[in-house]
Amino acid sequence: MTCARKHIVITGTSSGIGKATMEAAVAAGFHVFAGDRANESARGGTVPDGESLTKIHLDITKADDIAAAVGLIDGHVADAGIDGLANIAGIGIPGPLETMPLADLRSSFEVDFFGQIALTQPLIPLIRKAQGRIVFIGSIVDRLTMPFFGALATSKSAIAAASDTFRQELAPWGIDVVLVEPGFISTGADKATKARIDALIENFSPDAAELYGQMFKDATDRGYKTQTSGSSPEGVAEVIMEAVTTRHPKAHYLTGSKSHLGAGLADLPQKLQDKIKRKAFDLPKPGSKSD
Repeated sequence: MTCARKHIVITGTSSGIGKATMEAAVAAGFHVFAGDRANESARGGTVPDGESLTKIHLDITKADDIAAAVGLIDGHVADAGIDGLANIAGIGIPGPLETMPLADLRSSFEVDFFGQIALTQPLIPLIRKAQGRIVFIGSIVDRLTMPFFGALATSKSAIAAASDTFRQELAPWGIDVVLVEPGFISTGADKATKARIDALIENFSPDAAELYGQMFKDATDRGYKTQTSGSSPEGVAEVIMEAVTTRHPKAHYLTGSKSHLGAGLADLPQKLQDKIKRKAFDLPKPGSKSD
């Protein structure tokens, strides 16, 4: 390999935090392997030396996509390895846990947990060669759960635990593993999220609608307003790039709207947390729906 640039792999680059991080990494002089399931780039072959951006078709839930992407990257970087991996691809599936189809919960874990691990494992040998960095994207909900976002909270809590475990296990090779925990970020996908919520409400079964219909609508309406007024993806991208490039990265980075506030609330007694969240999401008082 004659490419003199440092190399980073970034997933979820079609929009939001992934796109912003891709652009920031290119601006910082990296050769970026930009993975996204919408990319229709070749699934093999070679990468011209000196390129600053290589787009890769990559669905992290598909083993064939991962194998092809790893093969392409390995063929280009060879013994130089890769300097960074930013696992950004993610999904948010709202809904009451009582009525959520298990298929939806599994989908959340396939993207936010299993897909992240499935891509990271075969890239670790290349990261080891360069003594590179691994970044996982958690969420403030891995510390502070929120009603009706249980799928996101559980899958992000799982990846937070995996990040901490990788950090300890890979430390002997000088590989830093970092968890970035965004708060409320307006990614440009807010309208799509709102449409998903509206469709879920419309398709509630009669029993689910009676149990959760109005409560879910009120809570998600408030959450949507907070989300759309959230921080920009560029701010998160800046933190991710700091985690990749700084000499001594932190284990965890909080970033974005209400992230530090949320972390502070997570340290409060649980009953007080619940009371604050009931008010924030306009939830009924405990026992108010009992017969």
